[in-house]
Amino acid sequence: MTTESGDFELTMDELRVVARYVVESAEEVLPVFEAAKPNDPRPRAAIDAAREFVNGARRTKLQRITSLDAHRAAKEAATEAERLAARAAGDAAAAAYLHPIAKATQVGHILRAAASAARVGELNAGGDAAVGLKLIEQARQRATPVLIDVLNRYPLAPTGKSRAAQLMTILDTSLRTSR
Repeated sequence: MTTESGDFELTMDELRVVARYVVESAEEVLPVFEAAKPNDPRPRAAIDAAREFVNGARRTKLQRITSLDAHRAAKEAATEAERLAARAAGDAAAAAYLHPIAKATQVGHILRAAASAARVGELNAGGDAAVGLKLIEQARQRATPVLIDVLNRYPLAPTGKSRAAQLMTILDTSLRTSR
């Protein structure tokens, strides 16, 4: 089964591979958000909804709703680390609806959570850039051939000024050259 028409096709199996990759990144940093806001269930709900899809459930409005809720939690977060953790959770649920259109912005739906997790690692290490680069390398190693194949259907990640955006560009470049 493939997704709706676009510039290319994405199968449900491919979407599940992408969502699994994003979920793994989001789960790494979810404790940062939950430690700061233990009574806010929105990011965890997004990860749970993404996990359901990854494990074979149909994609439904549950992924869309929980993704939006987690992104709202990110906007309300007090620190950069909390914001990135909640946003990664939202990205995990949204990955079920990755669009098959050749736009650089779609790359964020694949790689932003891993870049966010790397940035959270840097922040937790007092801003140590070496920690972020180590986590980007680990994210590169976790990428499957299917994920890399999907990524290569899209243009390069958009450049950005934030450290998380820079880390995403580093990850994107390293995955594309690892083929």
